[in-house]
Amino acid sequence: MGDVKKELEQAATKPKVGIGAWISLVILIIILSGAFRTSESALKVMDFTNLCGSFGQIGDTGANFIGKGGMGAKDGFMAGLNLIPAVMFFCGIMGVFEQLGAFKASDILFRPILKPMLNIPGKCGVAFISSFTGSDVAAVMTKELADSGDLTDNERTVFVAYQYAGSACINNTITGGAPLIAICPVALGPVIVIEFVCKLIGANLVRLILKVSQKKGA
Repeated sequence: MGDVKKELEQAATKPKVGIGAWISLVILIIILSGAFRTSESALKVMDFTNLCGSFGQIGDTGANFIGKGGMGAKDGFMAGLNLIPAVMFFCGIMGVFEQLGAFKASDILFRPILKPMLNIPGKCGVAFISSFTGSDVAAVMTKELADSGDLTDNERTVFVAYQYAGSACINNTITGGAPLIAICPVALGPVIVIEFVCKLIGANLVRLILKVSQKKGA
């Protein structure tokens, strides 16, 4: 009877997730998924990269304030500086959608998927989706989850192991691997699926190592 009473109390105190939270979650996933990145219609405003915009483009050369054709410490610094506006903008977006309840809805939606897959909470769902197209936004979200106590050290380690093996696999495969796509005997879709499976295997290897090391320590 005591356990039943405890469960009823927890259910009563659990915050309700309304329709607005679910709608905000869907919008946030669309914005971060890159689904409308190359759209020519007005729907392109539903993409995070398009919302961030571009700066310093010069004609058809593709050059920007980072420069073109250079190599060295200056280029690395400017590339890092180029990430700051996007990260700051996303922090603002994240605050808005958090108030709308998107992350509470994410916890409910992704818990049955992420718990058995990586043993991480459902609140990581939005970061999980965004990691397919960008590593910087997912990194910011992971840090926020860890700082707020929603991720333990082990869960953060496993999640980071998943993210940074083949980071932003969709974007980087399409852009960085573009010269190889034409001569690759496998279609683009299967390549991304293989990368995703390998990311899962690597993260679960880290999960196993942490589990074994904890047993030895005990």
